Amino acid sequence: MIIDMHTHIFPEKIAERTLDTLAETFHSEPFTKGTADSLAESAAKAGIDLSVILPVVTKPKQFESVTRFAEQFHSKPLYSFGGIHPASENYKEELRYLKDHGFIGIKLHPDYQGMYFNDIRMKRVIDYASELGFVIVTHAGDDPLSPDDIHCTPQMAREVIHEVRPEKLVLAHMGGSMLWDEVEEYILGENVYLDTAYVLRRIPQERLLKMFEQHSYDKILFATDSPWSDQKEDADYLRALPVTENHRDKIAWKNAADLLQLKKQDII
Repeated sequence: MIIDMHTHIFPEKIAERTLDTLAETFHSEPFTKGTADSLAESAAKAGIDLSVILPVVTKPKQFESVTRFAEQFHSKPLYSFGGIHPASENYKEELRYLKDHGFIGIKLHPDYQGMYFNDIRMKRVIDYASELGFVIVTHAGDDPLSPDDIHCTPQMAREVIHEVRPEKLVLAHMGGSMLWDEVEEYILGENVYLDTAYVLRRIPQERLLKMFEQHSYDKILFATDSPWSDQKEDADYLRALPVTENHRDKIAWKNAADLLQLKKQDII
């Protein structure tokens, strides 16, 4: 059984145009069409039982439209988190709306939201979202949108972890994409989850396994970043990793199921 904790889709009418724009930014071709159907098809081929969708609200005014789209996906094989922009003056009301309408997590993206992760507006959203029991996923580390101005460094993330003390914070891309020395210095061993989105096959395996050990197999979540990484290739790589069956199951689905408060029958 496998849960992919980090995927992206878009409404059908804008999916093709959005992917074209992002592909140009990322200098990478997508592995799906960016639609719900294409993600479900990809996941089925990969043997992935549940794909968690992470929408990004790039402007405060997008909250309603993003939420309407996300509300369509609240059962297997696709489950969507909510999105919120930290600059919203109504962030408490928006978070309560998400909670009241069955969402169990939110996605933040400091680069696309134009705000550093240790900004007070980020901290207050994370604090209140934690109070409501949300899982909080944030992009961390390098991003092609602003490679010379990283909006969530491991140092910033550690500041938030220590000041806000969120119990269910997930730093995507193993804590800070491409910043492995800083991740090892500032993040490993902290009370935070790390997902493997996009970087699972891109970190040298010896270093990856060392990072798993240093952080804790209880805090690692399998994730792909579909459509920007191939779900089947990532899932097959996970299946072949030289780790114990118990550790593989924790990464593949057990940690995510615990975090999302799902039972096995909710997933398969």
